[in-house]
Amino acid sequence: QVQLVESGGGLVQPGGSLRLSCAASGIRVSIYSMGWYSQAPGKQREWVGTITSSGSTNYADSVKGRFTISRDNYKNTAYLQMNSLKPEDTAVYYCTAIHYQMGYNYWGQGTQVTVSS
Repeated sequence: QVQLVESGGGLVQPGGSLRLSCAASGIRVSIYSMGWYSQAPGKQREWVGTITSSGSTNYADSVKGRFTISRDNYKNTAYLQMNSLKPEDTAVYYCTAIHYQMGYNYWGQGTQVTVSS
């Protein structure tokens, strides 16, 4: 059974930082593209960024230069480091694992990030 469990969300002031974790079981994150999405209240889920199985990263323009995605293959965990947070970053953040060749796509349950003073 595949599980992705996000953690690390919370309340942070504008300009602050958070690191989200996505702990995987049942798959090896090293062979998946690990992505992060956000969903603000009343809005559609939006892509934040991805780290591919080869280690390449891509980011949405809205977070480029502020957010960094990484992966620890030994811990089987992906991370989203969020710096210089803005109130508009407030959302539920979801982790996803995609294996394009096999057609597999898994999602975590999400973790709430609130940026407010």
